[in-house]
Amino acid sequence: MRIGEMVRRTGVSERLLRYYEEQGLLAPSRLPSGYRVYRAEDVDTVRRVRTLLTAGLTTETIARVLPCLREQDDRRLVPICSDLVTELRTERERITRAIQELQASRGMLDAVIEAGPTTDPADVAPGTAMA
Repeated sequence: MRIGEMVRRTGVSERLLRYYEEQGLLAPSRLPSGYRVYRAEDVDTVRRVRTLLTAGLTTETIARVLPCLREQDDRRLVPICSDLVTELRTERERITRAIQELQASRGMLDAVIEAGPTTDPADVAPGTAMA
């Protein structure tokens, strides 16, 4: 299928499909005219990529782990390479650290907000500084 059909079937923009190709996540064949041609299996690959991106993995990591994942009947991804679980645990630890850092940042911002004036921002005219 050509890129327009791939967009329709996956809901992913042409730009993102090209990006996935640049990152080594997709490998469509090319017609002599240069048009990309995707296989039916590429629709599933895009779905896996989207799932892994949503899980917080980078495209670099996804390119490494994608060949080691398969979908079960319930569309749950399962590892098929023995060392993949270790790499995914490392990624989970990275995400956990990032969450902790964001929570600390939010706590600092909450403290700044609480120390500020009690004026309701909705009462201040646009473009006017709160006192």
